[in-house]
Amino acid sequence: MVPSSPALSLSATLTPPHTNTLVITQLPPAFFEPLALDALRNHFELYGPIYAWAPLKGFARIILVYYSEDDAEHAKLSCDCLVVGPTANIAQTILRVYRADPTPIPSASTSTGYNNNFLRPPEIEKNFLISPPGSPPVGWEPIREEPPNATPLADDLIAALRKVQLQAEREQRGAGPEVLLEPEEGVGIGVYVEDCDGGEGGAPMEQDWAYGETSPARAKWKPLPTSRPPGFPIAV
Repeated sequence: MVPSSPALSLSATLTPPHTNTLVITQLPPAFFEPLALDALRNHFELYGPIYAWAPLKGFARIILVYYSEDDAEHAKLSCDCLVVGPTANIAQTILRVYRADPTPIPSASTSTGYNNNFLRPPEIEKNFLISPPGSPPVGWEPIREEPPNATPLADDLIAALRKVQLQAEREQRGAGPEVLLEPEEGVGIGVYVEDCDGGEGGAPMEQDWAYGETSPARAKWKPLPTSRPPGFPIAV
């Protein structure tokens, strides 16, 4: 294997990379005035049309992107170490122009309206999930919301809650009749309510019975004995 020549290796190393992006560094604050920026941009536009021009005053530099790599290389070779000034407001300054990483220039937009070089926004259904939310779609108008429900609970929910309440009361009371009115000292009228169809098993299953015979449900019910009313003397 024949080793490569040092001259060839050095020439390959010194080959400048192809780029369309340049960085102008070490600029004094006076170069970021509007008139100075316009004059500086007009000078670099002499080498070709500029795609992007980004002054960064906090970093004392300007980033510019050409459409053509050849125009950027021509501007680099012509403007690097260029002496500017002095003028009445700007001291003598030596421009330093460096090559930067290439900037991809998007081609014509796709049919969806977005280019593949940029992050696409989410779909309309998920657009409001990001924080802060994106802009509403074209033609979107706010709708008038309905007032809150005037009914505290729906009828079927009230009936279900009432049924649960009755079952809880029945379990606490246990088996036996429910006393609505108890006579005082065994004298008076008492009112008792007994749930013939209740119990743990709920409503009994229907049974077949012939006409004229006692109903099976009625056979399970036994009347409660009532106290005899007090006797009164009868005048003869």
